[in-house]
Amino acid sequence: MTIALITGGSRGIGAATALRLAGAGVDVAINYRNKAARAERVADDVRAHGRRALTVQADLIDDEAVAAMVDAVATRLGAPDILILNASGGLEADMPADYALRLNRDAQVRLADRVAERMSPGSRIVFVTSHEAHFFGDQQTLPEYEPVAASKHAGERALVGRRADYAGRGIGLVVVSGDLIDGTITAKLLDRVRPGLINDRRREAGYLPTVEDFAGQVAAAALSPDPPEIIFVGETR
Repeated sequence: MTIALITGGSRGIGAATALRLAGAGVDVAINYRNKAARAERVADDVRAHGRRALTVQADLIDDEAVAAMVDAVATRLGAPDILILNASGGLEADMPADYALRLNRDAQVRLADRVAERMSPGSRIVFVTSHEAHFFGDQQTLPEYEPVAASKHAGERALVGRRADYAGRGIGLVVVSGDLIDGTITAKLLDRVRPGLINDRRREAGYLPTVEDFAGQVAAAALSPDPPEIIFVGETR
C-alpha cells in the first residue's frame, strides 16, 4: 500500500497529481488551506479510482496545524511513502513582507523533515518549482514574481542541502521544475499584472506545458524506481 500527502492538493497541479497517483494505485491525503469543498471534490475523484482519500486542512506556515495534519494522515491512512511539496505562494495581496520566504522555504523544510521522520526506506519527497525559481539569479525573472522566485529558490536549495540526510534514511528527493504552466493560478495572476504574458511566452517557447503535462511528470517523479534528481518540464530558455 502506497500513501501520498500532497500540499496544495485542492486545485491545479496538486489536484491533477492526486488523480494521477490514484490511477496508479496510491491512497492520497489532500492538504488545503481554506477551500474545503474543493478539496472534497478532489477526494471524491480519488475514491472514484478505488483509492482511499483524506482531506486535511493546514496553513503550512502554522507548525501546530502541520503537526496535526501529519498525525491525522498517519492515523487515518498510514505513514506517507510520498510527499508532494506542491503548495507555494507569495503573490497574494496584504501578506507580510516575509510571507513568501516563510511559506516557500521555511514551511517546506519543516514539513519535509517532519514527514521524513515517519517515512520508510524507499519513500520519496518531490519538490515542485518553476524555472523562474530554479534558475533565480542566473536568469532574469519578472519583477512581479521575484519574491516568489527568490523564496522558492531558497526552499529548493535548503531541501537539496538535506538530500544526503534523506538518502541515509532511504528517502529520495526529486525536484520538478516547470516553465510557465498553462492554466495554473500563478500563470493567471501573472497574466493579470502583465497582460499578454502567457501568449508572449507561448510564442517564445512554441508550447507551454499544461497542468496535465506537469502533473504527469510530478507523478513520475514520485513513482519511478530511479528518477533523476531534477526533472525539467518545458523549455528552460
